[in-house]
Amino acid sequence: MSTHTVETTFKISFTDEQYVHAKAYIEDMKKHRNRIFWIGKEGQKDDELIISHIAHKVLSGFYSAYSGYGSAAILEMINSKINGNN
Repeated sequence: MSTHTVETTFKISFTDEQYVHAKAYIEDMKKHRNRIFWIGKEGQKDDELIISHIAHKVLSGFYSAYSGYGSAAILEMINSKINGNN
């Protein structure tokens, strides 16, 4: 079995309401520094954390059941094969 690595870049859209919700989530997470959420996020600025949270929700399908999300939120996807063979 071979392993393949692909680098993927997504362009997503989100509303002001979703940004505010994600910002509140990050503010709440700041009160709980021992949560698993923080692994690998040390040193990131608030805006990076907020955008990352929105992207995670969009890409994980969390928003698929809500109006304005799912495939509508993902505007573009670019893939580049890094290594491996088919």
